[in-house]
Amino acid sequence: MAGPLSGLRIISLGGLGPAPLASMLLADHGAEVIRIERKQGTELSNSEPMRKDISRLMLRSQKLTILNLKNPDDVIKFRALIKTAHGLIDPYRPGSMESLGIGPDVLLADNPRLVFSRMTGWGQTGPMAPYAGHDINYIALSGALAAIGPAERPIPPLPLVGDMGGGGMFLAFSMTAALLHAQQTGQGQIIDCAMTEGAGLLMTAFYELYATGDWNIDRDANFLDGGAHFYTTYKTADDQFVSIGPLEPQFYALLLKKLVITDSDFERQMDPDSWPKLKIKLAELFLTKTRDEWCELLEMTDVCFAPVLSMAEAPSHPHAKARGAFATVDGVVQPAPAPHYSTTPLACPRSPQYVEIDTLLATPSADPKPSNTVTRNNA
Repeated sequence: MAGPLSGLRIISLGGLGPAPLASMLLADHGAEVIRIERKQGTELSNSEPMRKDISRLMLRSQKLTILNLKNPDDVIKFRALIKTAHGLIDPYRPGSMESLGIGPDVLLADNPRLVFSRMTGWGQTGPMAPYAGHDINYIALSGALAAIGPAERPIPPLPLVGDMGGGGMFLAFSMTAALLHAQQTGQGQIIDCAMTEGAGLLMTAFYELYATGDWNIDRDANFLDGGAHFYTTYKTADDQFVSIGPLEPQFYALLLKKLVITDSDFERQMDPDSWPKLKIKLAELFLTKTRDEWCELLEMTDVCFAPVLSMAEAPSHPHAKARGAFATVDGVVQPAPAPHYSTTPLACPRSPQYVEIDTLLATPSADPKPSNTVTRNNA
């Protein structure tokens, strides 16, 4: 695999949500990622179609193997595999790995350079640590959920803020930092990565705005949360939606010019008291044309405009196609690896490959051959 992390071996224990995303990002960047599954039998055969209980898209470009970490013989193999690895992703509850006899003290003794990454919602310590939770709970505790949604009640924004952004991407970044430190010093370490803290970090700019008095704690009442008439979505004549976001005065002026708006009320762009009335006026205006007609008028200009596309539509947009933002792997359309690197470009992803554990131990650096049915969706 190409990519700046080529040459690194990461072991990822089977999990959901943030751990698979982190594994995917590391694999996209060229690391050899081996996911340990607990299921037995032929469920992980290479010819099997996508299953509902594991995300094969987030397992792309990875090797899958089976180990029962409650079996002493498999634990021996697992520890042997860890000795060849640079990093480990542990998605289990606090204390789970210790109960199996393979906690960080044991594995770091086996491999002092190991980055032992622990991904949980609440963290390894604190009064909430032993208890179950999900994305909605983690972002609720961080302050993020209270800021998202209409005035009437908070709305969970898909599991993107906690699981994916505050979890998986936070974990991938922290692992990369610790892996760099290990390469420089030869010293591994333990990472305690909590989704509620990652979600809190994503809210840093808004905590600053709140501290300076520039953010209303009420929802749907601010310039970036849908409260403003110039930063929201509008329904079109064909029951589709468009988005606008001209924050800067020059972009806002261009929007008014494009929409042929001469109403003096619109001159009060930053007056929150005017926003409800101006939103009603813009809503009526955007209902006069279809989404495509608005795209013809406003897209590819500085008015800060884009159509609201579904997942079925997004891969076909000209900009996405021009940048190869989506790829087709074995017939399945999915977001392509990103970002774009000048010296270590990322390869197109391949479907996950099942590999016997004994093969991995015998050939620790071997990669399965790339799929022959991978295409990057350029124009």
